[in-house]
Amino acid sequence: MRKTGRHIGRFAAVIAIDAVIVWFYFKEIHVNPTTVGFTFLLAILVVSATWGLQYAIFMAMVATLAYNYFFLPPLLRFTIADPQNWVALFAFLVTAIIASQLSERARREAVQSNQRRHEVERLYALSQQLLVSDNVFGLLNSVPAYIVETFGVAGAAVFLENKSKMYFSDIAIQSSLPVEELKAVCGRGELVRDRQRDTCLVPLRMGARSIGSFGLTGCNLSRETLEAIGSLIAIAIERAGTMEKLSRTEAARESDRLRSLLLDSVTHEFRTPLTAIKASAETLLSEVDLPAPQRKELLTVINEESDRLNRLVGEAAEVAQLDARQVELRFEPHHIRQAVDLAIQESKHALEHHPLEIAIADTLPPVKMDLDRIVEVLAQLLDNAGKYSPPSTPIHITADVRAGQLVTSVADHGPGIDDFEQSMIFEKFYRGRDQRVSIQGTGMGLAIAKAIVELHGGTIGVTSQVGRGSVFYFSLPITS
Repeated sequence: MRKTGRHIGRFAAVIAIDAVIVWFYFKEIHVNPTTVGFTFLLAILVVSATWGLQYAIFMAMVATLAYNYFFLPPLLRFTIADPQNWVALFAFLVTAIIASQLSERARREAVQSNQRRHEVERLYALSQQLLVSDNVFGLLNSVPAYIVETFGVAGAAVFLENKSKMYFSDIAIQSSLPVEELKAVCGRGELVRDRQRDTCLVPLRMGARSIGSFGLTGCNLSRETLEAIGSLIAIAIERAGTMEKLSRTEAARESDRLRSLLLDSVTHEFRTPLTAIKASAETLLSEVDLPAPQRKELLTVINEESDRLNRLVGEAAEVAQLDARQVELRFEPHHIRQAVDLAIQESKHALEHHPLEIAIADTLPPVKMDLDRIVEVLAQLLDNAGKYSPPSTPIHITADVRAGQLVTSVADHGPGIDDFEQSMIFEKFYRGRDQRVSIQGTGMGLAIAKAIVELHGGTIGVTSQVGRGSVFYFSLPITS
C-alpha cells in the first residue's frame, strides 16, 4: 500500500513539474520553443537520474503534449501547421526517451556499484569475524548470528555435513529453512533462490567438495556475494578445524614431554633416597656388630631420606592439586612482613650461612592472602637463594608498592640464570642445566610458587644476570 502511494505521488510530482515549466514560459517569460524544449529535456534527465526510467518516460510523454499545445503553432491546439515542427516534436520525444534511458542506466549502474561496494565491505567484516575464532564449535554457533548482523538478513542457518547438525541464528526460523532442503543443496552443490519464500540456499564449497550449506531468509544479496559468503564460511570452518587438530596434537606432544620429564625426575629423585635407605637398612640387618655412633648415623640417614621421600610425594601431590585448582585458599588481610618472618624460620637451615638484608617498611598496606601459602612461596625463594648462592653472600628481601600491586623480591648473589632458562625456570620439573647434578631438587618448587601466586591474582618472575645473581619477585593485588 505504501509503495503504491509513493508511485502515485511521484507521477503527480512529474505532472506538477511539467505544469510549472509551462506556466513559467507561457505566462511569465516568453522564449522561443527551443529553450522550452531544452528545459523540458533537462527536467526529464533529472527525474530519470533521481526516480528512474518509468517516471522519466511518463514525463517525456506529458512534456511532448504540453510542448505541442502551448509552444508550437497553432497555439492552444493539438495540431501542427508547419511540417518542420513535426520533426522537432518527434526529435524532442525521441531525445527525451533516449536521454532518460541513458540516465537511468547510469543511475542503475551507480546503484549496483554502491551495492557491490557495500557487499564487499560486509564480506570483509564477515571475514574478520570468522577468522577470530580457532574453536570450530564456537565458530559454528556464531556464524549464523554473524551473517545476520553483517548483512541485515532476517535469519540464517548453517548445516554441516560431517556433523549432520544445524546451527540457527534464531530458533524461530527452523520452519523457513528445513534441514532436508539444506542437505539437498549440500548434495547437489548448487545455489537455490526461492523468490516466493524470499530464501536463499547456498552450498559451502572447498574447491569441488561441499562440506555443508547455509540458508538465509529475507535475502536480497547477489549470487556472487552469496557464493563468496559460502567460500568464507567453508574456509573459516576448515581453518578452525585444522587449528583444533594442531592444538590437540601439540597438547598431546606436550603431555608426552611432561610425562617423560616427570618419569625422569621422579626416577632420579626417588632412586637416590631409596638407595641410601636400602643400603643403611641392609647394613643394620647384617650380622656385623656396629658401634653405637655408626648405627645412629645409619638410622639418621634412613630418617632423613624418608623425610626427603615424603617431601617429594607431597610436592607431586601439591602440583596436581594446584593444576586442578582443587586447593581452597583462606584469604585474610596480612602484612607481608609477617609472611617473610615465618618463611625465614622455615628456611633457617638453608640461610644459616647467609646474612639477611630486609627492607620492608612498616607503612606498607596489608594484603589479602592465604598466609600459609604465601609463606610457602617465600620459603621456596629463600631456599633457592640459600642453596644456589656462595656461603657468606647476603640475601636481600624487599617489598614495595607499584601500580596498585605489592611486589616482594628475594635477591641473591648466585651464578645467575641465562636468558634462555629464565623463560623455562617456572615450568614443572625443569632444573637449571648447571645445577641438576650438584644440587638436589625436583624442579617442582618454582612451579608450585607460580601456581600459588596466580591463584592470588598476582604474577611471579625473575630478573637475572649470569655471574651476578638473580632477583625473584612476585606481586599481590592490593584491595581496599
